[in-house]
Amino acid sequence: MSSQSATVRTMLRTYGKQLTSAKRLARFRQALGAAQPMDDVARQTRRRELVERIAHEVIENLIVNTAHSPVVTAILQQLEREFGPGYLFEYPVDGDDVQILRETPRGPNTVSGPERDRIMRRLWEITLSKVDDTML
Repeated sequence: MSSQSATVRTMLRTYGKQLTSAKRLARFRQALGAAQPMDDVARQTRRRELVERIAHEVIENLIVNTAHSPVVTAILQQLEREFGPGYLFEYPVDGDDVQILRETPRGPNTVSGPERDRIMRRLWEITLSKVDDTML
């Protein structure tokens, strides 16, 4: 087991504990009459916010770390099936926005413009889907 997998599991366990604590606190407030019960829309909104926060962390993990967790590996494999192999994500030294590099026979080339936007958008959609599917 790699330390990366353990880190992701620990992160997800922490989020799960926070979610459980929030649910307990909400039930406690309801019992005291201090809060109205959450309707389905509010519950879905909170879940969506949590999924987006976790997805953002997973994408950061994908970009920053070279050793990938099983979730990150599944995301990258789906991205490769859709766009082809050989994409690398990294932050440049000057701290600008993330760069996408495509490996070619002549060396890595920077992906930019509409293609970059399409890849980043699809990366976000895939990550949201994976995180949403794994959350209870």
